[in-house]
Amino acid sequence: MTQLTDKIAVVTGGSRGIGKAIALELAKRGATVVVNYQKNADAANEVVEAITANGGQALAVQADVSLEDDANRLIKTTIDTYGKLDILVNNAGTTRDNVIMLMGADDFDTVIQTNLRSTWLVSKAAVRSMMRKRYGRVINITSISGIMGNAGQTNYSASKAGIIGLTKALAREVAPRGITVNAVAPGFVLTDLTANLPEDIAKKLNENIPLGRWGTVEDVASATAFLASDEASYITGHILTVDGGLAM
Repeated sequence: MTQLTDKIAVVTGGSRGIGKAIALELAKRGATVVVNYQKNADAANEVVEAITANGGQALAVQADVSLEDDANRLIKTTIDTYGKLDILVNNAGTTRDNVIMLMGADDFDTVIQTNLRSTWLVSKAAVRSMMRKRYGRVINITSISGIMGNAGQTNYSASKAGIIGLTKALAREVAPRGITVNAVAPGFVLTDLTANLPEDIAKKLNENIPLGRWGTVEDVASATAFLASDEASYITGHILTVDGGLAM
């Protein structure tokens, strides 16, 4: 197992779903984890308690990372508390799906701000510290929707495609300082949001996946942990699809 001992990590949107799984996986491998959340303090504290119960260290920090002051405060709190920041996972995100003719401008703006703007803001705050110590790992959670597009998700697909472009551009900017920037693009993943899909829809979606199954949050977390590790030190600007072959 790739070890992350003595590493300090921030996971945005770390209180549930994929973010929660990533926080738990990084902690299992030895990292101290700052669990960012926007509203659900109870859920974030449950993640912290699960980590500390297994001998790890964690801290819950509230911040709406689509706001510049909050994004800066999240990173400052991390560095003030632990003295450094080694790993940033930009996972915070939302959906407001609809066909374009019925999608309001607010639905588009909210998804872009929550998914893409937050990734830019937190990355900007984080790499300032990483550049000084010439080390860092930034992993952005995008989606195959940003690669393939998905009907009813012009806002979400645009935000996730934007994250891919941001990842590649930032990787070029900070590579001379020893910082890697990569992205993980999950496919269909079993979460609380997808657990209640009608059986016929779930079956139809599953038929398009070469490996014949939906992914798990643990699949995404393991890929993220690898990119956060020293074993991935020569990988940057890469988009790692975790999708069972769906987008190939």
